Amino acid sequence: MNGQQRAVLRRAFVVLLVGTFVLFAGAGVATAQSGVGGAVVVEEGETVPEVNAVAGTVVIHGTVTGDVNGAAGTVLISGTVGGDVNVAAGNLQISGDVAGDVSAGAGTVHLEDTGTVGGNFDVGAGDVSIDGAITGDARIGAETIRLGENASIGGSLTYDGTLEGNRNAVAGDITHDRSLGATSVSDVQPLASWIFAVYAFLANVVLGIFLLALFPQFSRDVGSQTLAEPLKTGLIGLGTLVSMPLLLLVLVVSILGIPLALVGLFAFLFVIWVGVVYGRFLLGLWILSLFHRGRGERDRTWAALLLGLFLGAIIVRIPVAGDLVNALLLLLGLGALTLGVYTRRWGAKDSSAGSSETV
Repeated sequence: MNGQQRAVLRRAFVVLLVGTFVLFAGAGVATAQSGVGGAVVVEEGETVPEVNAVAGTVVIHGTVTGDVNGAAGTVLISGTVGGDVNVAAGNLQISGDVAGDVSAGAGTVHLEDTGTVGGNFDVGAGDVSIDGAITGDARIGAETIRLGENASIGGSLTYDGTLEGNRNAVAGDITHDRSLGATSVSDVQPLASWIFAVYAFLANVVLGIFLLALFPQFSRDVGSQTLAEPLKTGLIGLGTLVSMPLLLLVLVVSILGIPLALVGLFAFLFVIWVGVVYGRFLLGLWILSLFHRGRGERDRTWAALLLGLFLGAIIVRIPVAGDLVNALLLLLGLGALTLGVYTRRWGAKDSSAGSSETV
């Protein structure tokens, strides 16, 4: 097997590996009872021992014999949970059966008329609506608490906020406790922000692995060229950032029209993403070059990727200064990508004939 065939097989393997990772991380189907991704789903007719998830959406249509623990934008439970539900969410909706306790911090919580909670109901939210049945006690801190005509609370109700609706739904005592307070959407937003940051970091790692594994020499050349001429690279990145939207505008008014411009827009957004990853990779490469001048770039490549992406994820959370640094890294990444592609396509006339890597 010659070098070109090995390169083709290597790239095919990496594409398959990355594609599989993205598929399962993005879909987050709960076959492993846990997930980090867009949605974690227990399908109708499916039974799992427990669910532990950080996702955009957690959906329980089937049966979970144990607990459901997670943080998500939306948690929907229409199936059966044999244990407890402990979640932080923007929206929690229960139309199925929960045998244990429910503990939640959310923007909105709705226990529908078909929903049941076999244990206690401990919730902090902006808005809580109860139309189903709670066997145990309920402790609710919310701006608004609504008890529907079909609501039923077998124990006592301790609340803070505005209580509306059917007070006869409560079998025990009703106590107003101002110490509970309400958990509004703004209280949940910091957690949601960190969830998004973790997911974005993982997505950047996947793309970085894709780039470095498929185009290792290109990535190393991009790094060495940028470290040698950072100002030139940054200016080229600025030119790319300005010129590509202008080109899209020309496409919109041209005879080719909007469809091609939309394709170009998605391509531009992907290039921006690649620029972000390469920019942070360059940051890591620069830092490692300060401490490991005797080692070759090949040895530093993977460490630089992980270090740069990690530092970039931290820097972006710093107000003002973090935005400025990440903007500069984006310009360097875009410039390095543009310069690297141009050099490979049109400027590398003296490239080795034996090289099989293309971009």
